[in-house]
Amino acid sequence: MASETILKQKQAQVSDLAENMKNAKLILLTEYRGINVADVTTLRNKLRNANSEYKVIKNNITRRALENCKIEGLENELEGPVAVILGKEDYLEPLKIIYEYSKDNEFYKIKGGAIDGKVVSKEELITLAKLPSREVLLAKLAGSLLGTVTKLAIALDQVQKQKAGN
Repeated sequence: MASETILKQKQAQVSDLAENMKNAKLILLTEYRGINVADVTTLRNKLRNANSEYKVIKNNITRRALENCKIEGLENELEGPVAVILGKEDYLEPLKIIYEYSKDNEFYKIKGGAIDGKVVSKEELITLAKLPSREVLLAKLAGSLLGTVTKLAIALDQVQKQKAGN
């Protein structure tokens, strides 16, 4: 049987992880088979730049932390080697980083996750990851608005020229 100090350490780990999960916009579970140390380091750096964390934690501790956060539906995903990604400010940027990495590495897979405490399927996460970034969408919107305004200005200028010619 586990000693009392080990139990306290594990309870502290569960509490810390649960607190981080409560504050996270994104909780992402991934399978990390076949990934080497250099790749994990690169991935962690990219995620850190996106204000996210990449953690490898025992599945039992992750399961208990999810229970503490009242997040149900991810228990089946906690089998085998599972990494936990926590997006603190944004859910889309870390999701895109992981998705891009998983496209290049056939063994690395997105298993499931939660956005703002709501469980989301693997398919929904992948669909979100394929969306253009917020900046790209804003640029497209600005471009289309600018095109419309330009056409209106040209039309008004033509109307003014016609009236001036009469």
